[in-house]
Amino acid sequence: MTSPRLLHDSLLLRGSAPEERRRIALLADGQSYDYGQLLDASQKMAGAFYGFGIHRGDRIAIFLDNSWPCVVAIYASLMAGAAFVLVNPQTREEKLEFILRDSGARVLVTAGHLAHVFAPALLRLEPAPGVICAGCAPKETAMRSFEQVVAAERRAEPEVAAIPLDLAAIIYTSGSTGTPKGVMQTHQSMVFAAGSIIEYLRLTADEKFLCVLPLSFDYGLYQLLMSVMLGAVLALERSFTYPAQVYGRLRDERVTVFPGVPTIFATLLAAHRRTPLSFPSVTRVTNTAAALPDEFVPELRQIFPSALIYKMYGLTECKRVSYLEPELVDAKPGSVGKAIPGTEVYILSESGEPTPAGRVGLLHVRGSHVMAGYWNRPELTEQMLRPGKLPGERVLCTHDLFKMDDDGFLYFVERTDEIIKTRGEKVSPIEVENALHRIPGVREAAVVGVPHPLLGEAVRAYVTTDPAMPISVQSIRAGCAATLESFMVPAEVILCGHLPRSPNGKIDKRRLNQAPGPPAERDA
Repeated sequence: MTSPRLLHDSLLLRGSAPEERRRIALLADGQSYDYGQLLDASQKMAGAFYGFGIHRGDRIAIFLDNSWPCVVAIYASLMAGAAFVLVNPQTREEKLEFILRDSGARVLVTAGHLAHVFAPALLRLEPAPGVICAGCAPKETAMRSFEQVVAAERRAEPEVAAIPLDLAAIIYTSGSTGTPKGVMQTHQSMVFAAGSIIEYLRLTADEKFLCVLPLSFDYGLYQLLMSVMLGAVLALERSFTYPAQVYGRLRDERVTVFPGVPTIFATLLAAHRRTPLSFPSVTRVTNTAAALPDEFVPELRQIFPSALIYKMYGLTECKRVSYLEPELVDAKPGSVGKAIPGTEVYILSESGEPTPAGRVGLLHVRGSHVMAGYWNRPELTEQMLRPGKLPGERVLCTHDLFKMDDDGFLYFVERTDEIIKTRGEKVSPIEVENALHRIPGVREAAVVGVPHPLLGEAVRAYVTTDPAMPISVQSIRAGCAATLESFMVPAEVILCGHLPRSPNGKIDKRRLNQAPGPPAERDA
């Protein structure tokens, strides 16, 4: 098969080829959808986007749970020549408003049960984007029902002359400044990344993926993109909230590919120790977002006796950097492997000099999967995209510290910024600190990440309070939960008499975990 140039080329091929139309593409919410249905619904929604005035290069925000409407909206956006902007359904009102405003989204695709979040956000936007809503009864001309859109008669769609260098998606990720930043990925970069991952995972059209990760998380998104590229089946779960339900799907659907993060695997192992589990149909188990502890591997092999277990490393700015061949997991403990096919990685010192084997330096990534930059953030783009080996070339500086052994295998050391990676999500300490400072009684707050065997890192908050306004740890966590996504709420709050400071007067976070001082109250 000819390699796709655009991200939706594979769906156009499979949905229009008679022998492929009836192949199951998606299993979601108890329903199955074939490739013909997915193409038909996506084209109808693309037509609805044209009705809202969408043109090539515009942005469409998708604020939905893992669901049939979400998948349709992704491919409809691409067919309309637009870039999709996936927003985690746990996102709160203020962040949603920021993303809609920053991206300039002209249409929002969402669902009725999220109206308490999106409705007030839209009131503050001028002009407000048009809305397509699943499970809504539209009362305004600027809103349409998803159900009506996909049930409508087909109509001719304008030809969209997109090329591989056009923007396909803006993926928002937490930034060290506390403001989300939009990673720009083109059709070319995403097609390349999906193809490279398919190659090293050794996948075929016979796969059945199970995705419990949010599609707004690029790790989850690529399960969909790879599945459609292969012509395989994607079984979609809204989350891992009900593990027993996920175990049932693994077994009943005879899933072959199971992607996860360490927190998911830790839960799985705990269940296995109580009542042995076995999923022999699974042939690929993949892990990223945080390091998979070496100690997990033996028991994962018991649970997935037929599976190759992949350790991987990546970041949103290039999707995936490296992978460890499953046959080498025991021989290279702690390693995240080598560069994915078609790419190159190297380590440089702070001054830009190549580092010898075993020496720690900054990891750089060279390849077609590197982002185009950050949306509306040229200064941050310059920090991440550095001059490459060829004149005019730009490579990605991850700002993560790595070392490489004599065989060329990579070992993650630590992050150089303060972003916390917990439960497979990125958390900006400043964003959490801002939420803490809005709580009456909180005087100062400092948020750090601390190593955690299940979460990768746990969010820990050090807080000083106003003596005139006593406040408990429970009240602080409740205040955070009212404005932050659940994974951002501090897992641990420590009330302190004071916070250590550096000579220039700033809170010295490095000293917090070393010597926090006698806490007045502590809660985990």
